[in-house]
Amino acid sequence: MNKQMTVMERYRREVYRIGWRLQYQVKKIRKHECASIDTHQAGAVYSEDTDTRIWFHQLMSVLPAQGRKVLHKLYILEMTEAEAAAQLHMSQQAVNKWKRKMLRQLSQIVNL
Repeated sequence: MNKQMTVMERYRREVYRIGWRLQYQVKKIRKHECASIDTHQAGAVYSEDTDTRIWFHQLMSVLPAQGRKVLHKLYILEMTEAEAAAQLHMSQQAVNKWKRKMLRQLSQIVNL
């Protein structure tokens, strides 16, 4: 059980790091783009939370549907692999493989 918690915590930290990198890239892009635009023309400034959600949805849209379902159940709904496997009608090992594959893919996209 302790090993499973450390694995979950490791993946949770990896998703957090991916989100942090995305948020940092958005800030850099926004700062660069808004520097040449008059502040009156820029309109409403979106909160960081909104920017993070937009990046998150863009990132998730790149993933296959099955991978999105797996990550959603594991990280958003905080289910265990066994619970997610039961709901998705697949083995726990398949859920684990999808999770690792999707996190690896997200990491590669963010590090481009």
